[in-house]
Amino acid sequence: MTVNLLELDLEGLSGFCDQLGEKRYRATQLFRWIHQRGASNFEQMSDLARSLREKLKSRAHIAGMRVISQHESVDGTIKWLFDVGGGNAVESVFIPEEDRGTLCVSSQAGCAVGCRFCSTGHQGFSRNLTTGEIVAQLWFAEHFLRQRLATQRRVISNVVMMGMGEPLQNYSALLPALRVMLDDHAYGLSRRRVTVSTSGVVPMIDRLAVDCPVALAVSLHAPNDLLRDSLVPLNRKYPIAELLETCARYLTRAPRDFITLEYCMLQGVNDQPEHARQLIDLVRGNAKSKGLRCKVNLIPFNPFPASGLLRSPAAVVAAFAGILGDAGIVTTVRKTRGDDIDAACGQLAGDIQDRTRVDERMAQQRTFMMQPVQQR
Repeated sequence: MTVNLLELDLEGLSGFCDQLGEKRYRATQLFRWIHQRGASNFEQMSDLARSLREKLKSRAHIAGMRVISQHESVDGTIKWLFDVGGGNAVESVFIPEEDRGTLCVSSQAGCAVGCRFCSTGHQGFSRNLTTGEIVAQLWFAEHFLRQRLATQRRVISNVVMMGMGEPLQNYSALLPALRVMLDDHAYGLSRRRVTVSTSGVVPMIDRLAVDCPVALAVSLHAPNDLLRDSLVPLNRKYPIAELLETCARYLTRAPRDFITLEYCMLQGVNDQPEHARQLIDLVRGNAKSKGLRCKVNLIPFNPFPASGLLRSPAAVVAAFAGILGDAGIVTTVRKTRGDDIDAACGQLAGDIQDRTRVDERMAQQRTFMMQPVQQR
């Protein structure tokens, strides 16, 4: 079986070249061809020796994922649906803005966290993506966009791990993927421009701080444990106080001097003035602490039938933001992009029905539980 070179960061590719009996500088050349030039054919790599190209043909390949569909929004947002096999698919979203181009990348097929307001979570969990499948989303999008725009300049300036899945529950694949994104011989992204969003996997936040500190966003969505338990089930394992202590530790290594707290605005659930005041008290901390340096990003909810939730009215969101702002907390309201193609925040489930087969698995479980004990 040949190795898909998209699975390897530069260190891994150097080790692979060692196995081939090649100098390690060949790995850098190969890395540049793959990621900076988007090459998928070894014959394109004209500065590699013929003998190396022949070795590569028999031992390696470069393959992205099949694109199932591509949808483009009236606001310029593009959503791709990628086939990851076994009836599963994942989505990536490119969001163009005047001063940057952001790619939202998936880390899992489905999601096991099950946040109440997230349509992806309602699919259930199928599997983790490999490093190559994470990197392939950036590899495809970057070079697709360069061809479309007829440019050799980098199009994607920011990557946010905010697509399908909880990135920190797929840490072993995430870490080398981040290193590829940051490597100057690949995409050369700044640590400040690569963001990992997490629902609060506390031990892995600490590991990320040591291994590869990039910008961190935390899906908070509630100012107290009772409410967050109902919205983000992971809170029952890692409650808010423990999560914020970990965020404070992360800041000592982070490339930015703040953590982004994501807060999905849900009508009548977490959007009242008392919730805003609780959030202020939460991030300011107590007399023994200096509080958490943070920015709060208020996210308009994108409704879907299974959630039973509604979007907070714009006036309520503005009032909530005003309370936080008056308290000196930097607050933004996320602009909704790509909602006409189901590419907005929390909508990455698309129009492919039951792609992680959660309905099938639940039906099997119900059948099993109905069987007499002696038949199980």
